[in-house]
Amino acid sequence: MESTYTVGDLIYDANIYDGMNTNLADLPFYKQWLPKNKNARILELCCGTGRLTIPIAKDGYAISGVDNSSSMLEQARAKASEAGLAIEFMEADIRTLDLPEKYDLIFIPFNSIHHLYKNEDLFKAFTAVKNHLKEGGLFLLDCYNPNIQYIVEGEKEQQEIANYTTNDGREVLIKQQMHYESATQMNRIEWQYYINGAFDSIQNLDMRLFFPQELDAYLKQHGFRMLHKFGSFEEAAFTDTSEKQIFVCQ
Repeated sequence: MESTYTVGDLIYDANIYDGMNTNLADLPFYKQWLPKNKNARILELCCGTGRLTIPIAKDGYAISGVDNSSSMLEQARAKASEAGLAIEFMEADIRTLDLPEKYDLIFIPFNSIHHLYKNEDLFKAFTAVKNHLKEGGLFLLDCYNPNIQYIVEGEKEQQEIANYTTNDGREVLIKQQMHYESATQMNRIEWQYYINGAFDSIQNLDMRLFFPQELDAYLKQHGFRMLHKFGSFEEAAFTDTSEKQIFVCQ
């Protein structure tokens, strides 16, 4: 049976995205693994509105960003311009990435691989990373460690997950309901959006879950050597209670 997976338009609305995603807890981790040489070339895949790209560029690094959302990239370019930074932001699908450059470090942050819904999607992305990585270069990646109990609780009742004001003045309230499909390892998430106090729409945020042994094996199969696997951005050891899977590969 063919299934359709989607992410709603409002989730890719750049101002709504930025208003919800202000946490920079992952930034120190990624900065720590940057090459010491400021002339090194760095590539961020699924860069969104430049949440990490821009502060890394402010530190003097030659970093480029790739995303497949034109509205996200438009926001990223505006923010970079306002900061006086010349960052190359490129619109592309990371599964079919074909750039002329190779990079010293490539990273996919912020749980973005959960939107690679099928194995073939993930494998194409890993192949693209490998093809764009210099010999000895680093590949960093973070995603969730699936928490079955959290999913079960999320299926029982709707939960409020966000309440904030966007830069363009919209009051946003988001309520969440989840349903997990074990056959496809898909977490079907519905976000109900209320804008300025009125119901707006239901937006889908489908996420493919990757279990630890599975993802370890996929990276190895695609030629990556795992240097470290952490369970937090503070580099705690990965355990069965870790919220995150964070990889440093070569």
